[in-house]
Amino acid sequence: MKILGRDDVRTALTGLEPAVLDAVRDAYLLHGRGDSHLPFSSFLRPPRPAGSRIISLPAYLGGPEPVMGLKWISSFPANVEKGLQRASSVQVLNDLDTGYPTAVLEGSQISSSRTAASAALAAGALHGTRRVREVGLIGCGTINQRVLSFLRLTHPDLESVVLQDVVPGRAEVFAGELESEHPGIAFRTGDVAEALGAETVSIATTDSTYWLDLADHPDRPAGQVILHLSLRDLATDSILNAYNVTDDTEHAVREQTSLHRAEQKTGHREFVHAEIASVLASPEPPATDRTIVFSPFGLGVLDLAVAQAVLRAATEAGLGTEAEGFDPGSHRVTAAMTGGKA
Repeated sequence: MKILGRDDVRTALTGLEPAVLDAVRDAYLLHGRGDSHLPFSSFLRPPRPAGSRIISLPAYLGGPEPVMGLKWISSFPANVEKGLQRASSVQVLNDLDTGYPTAVLEGSQISSSRTAASAALAAGALHGTRRVREVGLIGCGTINQRVLSFLRLTHPDLESVVLQDVVPGRAEVFAGELESEHPGIAFRTGDVAEALGAETVSIATTDSTYWLDLADHPDRPAGQVILHLSLRDLATDSILNAYNVTDDTEHAVREQTSLHRAEQKTGHREFVHAEIASVLASPEPPATDRTIVFSPFGLGVLDLAVAQAVLRAATEAGLGTEAEGFDPGSHRVTAAMTGGKA
């Protein structure tokens, strides 16, 4: 079994953004065609720290190189105040014939990369040929840092980025980090209204209070695309007044997401207008005058696709460690009957 630790995964992901975008696009299209198996995620919420959770995402993805496995990811928001990452994750891949584990990868970087790649793909497809010159980032953490890296590929005309965070000083520190990573892009900090003045806005916070009512910001640009990555920031009416796109409606309209609350208010799901697979497969973006909101629940098939790309790159580069003893070994009776060792 191959083990890829944090540094192995980081090295393998360096410069891999185009391949990750392709892997996520292919996974979405395969899922849209029904060539996947995706049980609902399971949530474990420990009694403390408050607001913490661990999620399991089992999945199977078909196609030319089928893969199956499990993502086990924790979200402990209080970590950030300790200087730690909010999320940690382990990704397991299993052999398709025996079910034995074939690889274990540090998964938080895979998770943030697939989230960012899916957001950037959606933004590019939903804008179509429209040139996007400004992006707003609400929430100055790891997810939006990765989102920007992928948006640079799908928004090649990007010139400026507005940063907002509820914690004083965090946006300024974030701006300094991003300036060194993305020369040629102008960064400035602002309030929520200024961030919402951009053509593409990515919302990635740890808030779950449905605090943002888009009606309070009527001067937003026409054709705006909002990447609602944290799923519980937008008020119910903001959802109902938008053109809504999800990754998978059955997954996204549950667990008290903003979409779920909209369903509870209306008694239906007619406010969901499209799933991203159909958008990616279409030559034209949706024809609508509304603000477009992309609310991805986060599908385990994306983690499988990106993990597979990372494992391939790591193997080519000679990264990782081979570990023995993570399979159950031979069967005592049938191995002897088939000529093997009992």
